[in-house]
Amino acid sequence: MTVAESLSLAQARRVALAAQGFTDPRPGGVPDLRHLRRVLGRVGLLQMDSVNVLRRAHYLPLYSRLGPYPTGLLDRAAYRRPRELFEYWGHEASLVPVALQPALRWRMAAARTQAWGGMRRIAAEQPELVAWVLDEVRAKGPLTAAEIEHDAPRETGNWGWNWSAVKRALEFLFWAGEVTAAARTTAFARVYDLPERVLPAAVLDAPTPAPADAYRELVGVAARALGVAAEPELRDYFRLPVSAARAAIGELVEAGVLTPVTVQGWRHQAYLHAEARLPRWVRANTLVSPFDPLIWERGRTERLFGFSYRIEIYVPAPQRVHGYYVLPFLEGDRFTARVDLKADRKAGVLRVPAAWGEPSADAGETAAALAAELRRLAGWLGLAEVASPDAGDLAVPLAAALRAPGGGAAPVYGETSATDEVESR
Repeated sequence: MTVAESLSLAQARRVALAAQGFTDPRPGGVPDLRHLRRVLGRVGLLQMDSVNVLRRAHYLPLYSRLGPYPTGLLDRAAYRRPRELFEYWGHEASLVPVALQPALRWRMAAARTQAWGGMRRIAAEQPELVAWVLDEVRAKGPLTAAEIEHDAPRETGNWGWNWSAVKRALEFLFWAGEVTAAARTTAFARVYDLPERVLPAAVLDAPTPAPADAYRELVGVAARALGVAAEPELRDYFRLPVSAARAAIGELVEAGVLTPVTVQGWRHQAYLHAEARLPRWVRANTLVSPFDPLIWERGRTERLFGFSYRIEIYVPAPQRVHGYYVLPFLEGDRFTARVDLKADRKAGVLRVPAAWGEPSADAGETAAALAAELRRLAGWLGLAEVASPDAGDLAVPLAAALRAPGGGAAPVYGETSATDEVESR
């Protein structure tokens, strides 16, 4: 796009949505590896989370951009050779392109000072345990924490080794890059192995960049994925140190990769990526995960969309405003609704505990678009029915739209999951 000194809020929204892949054409048939790579090239990484009330978090951003797709595509990219993704701390626990592993080695090297407290204490107070766990993985891996704990010595003096201690030792080694995830079990437990038995040799043999070079690379990935962003969200994308992110932003400005711009209504200085484009319109109609990179940084979400969003999983039920697992609904270039969802797999029903409209939305139009999206989502999840919403100010028009004829469920693609398989060596 032609670089401008300022962007209107509507322009900034379209730039951001295009950068995240919401203006890319949907696949004409069943999505394949090319489509998955295109989305990963847009978003840079996928956040993981253990909550499975609807679908595991890392599967949903691909759905939001591709529509119904076979989730085995992502499983194969993450857990089969040749691996394209690996698990690590990117933006929280994430699936990250293997090519970025060298740029994250500074975080691995800082495990003893930056890992969470329980991990650091294990490394400092029980180094014998950490060494023993690493030896177990080296000799017997791939292994789950439970499998290692089963073999742990029971008489250990004052060390008190137990499953929690073994798990913390594994997570320290994972943070330090000495073990990695070879697979996931059906219960979503990590299966650990040595990096040299999991990651491509070319990646492991790549030189380790200087920290400043790594920060610049990661900020560049974030900036390209966001399109236009301020410092807080550029830093937050990979959870980078403040001073390091600021220095990297400055270097990218000097290199012409980022251009300082103003965005209507923004207090923060904004930066436009050189590859950003400004589409004439955005015609999205899709639900967005609470863990989608589009809305990771809630301040930016509010600045861009006028949409105040809070995930309420950890809020006590009586204090929740919108529901337990609420997904925003992106209609065009605005969030027009939010819907609390639950996959009732036993009954084959997509439950809708609540549906809420945004003040600026047309309730009838939004309800019709949302009903079509819920049918499509249900089909992808393998659910035969969408239940009428139980509560919320959009419940009545959404229930009517769901009763309307037409708009049957989307096709369910055959799934080949690799999450419960461990590669043979």
